[in-house]
Amino acid sequence: MEARDLRVSDAEREHVGQLLQRAVGQGMLSLGEFTERMDTALASKTRGELNSVLADLPGMQIAEEHRPSAKPVAGPTPHRVVQEHWGHGSGTSDTLRGTMSTVTRKGPWNVPPSLRVSTRMSTVTLDFTQAVMSTQVVEIHVDDYCSTVTLIVPTEATVDLNGVDTVAGSATNKVRTGPPYGPLHLVVSGKVRLGSVTAKHPFGSSIRRMFG
Repeated sequence: MEARDLRVSDAEREHVGQLLQRAVGQGMLSLGEFTERMDTALASKTRGELNSVLADLPGMQIAEEHRPSAKPVAGPTPHRVVQEHWGHGSGTSDTLRGTMSTVTRKGPWNVPPSLRVSTRMSTVTLDFTQAVMSTQVVEIHVDDYCSTVTLIVPTEATVDLNGVDTVAGSATNKVRTGPPYGPLHLVVSGKVRLGSVTAKHPFGSSIRRMFG
């Protein structure tokens, strides 16, 4: 059986969907083209059908699967369908992913120096009020389509949203921009399409400050 005739998993369909989102962010696809190709990707059953939505996108190549001539060993199909070259650098940042999901980080969670949020039609809440920081400045890169991203920071924190590019979306900063002077400074960049990014203090913090 040829590689293009192999069945694909939900993880592979989701991965191709993320690549299509990045193609929209790079200006290679319109939102209408994204929707059409996303429908094809979600309905695909074989690798050939799935990879067809990526064939004309530059900076990306179909990952060929090389099988040894010996008797194959049963095992799961690799999740990655394609290899991508987008020029963002290798980095060591952590990635939060969500597709039509709720993604939440709160309490004493460990915050890396760099965090990537890659979501589609999801609700994301990152609460830094009790988080464990390894650095004062945390870089967050958002790659989103039609989601709500909320950043909750302590009263002493500062947030910079100037690097966020919105397409039919919004970036709202309800806290001090900077320069950093407290325990945390968030530098947010990336692209939001038909969604929103909001930085704010915890509910009721302004009232508590008013009454000491």
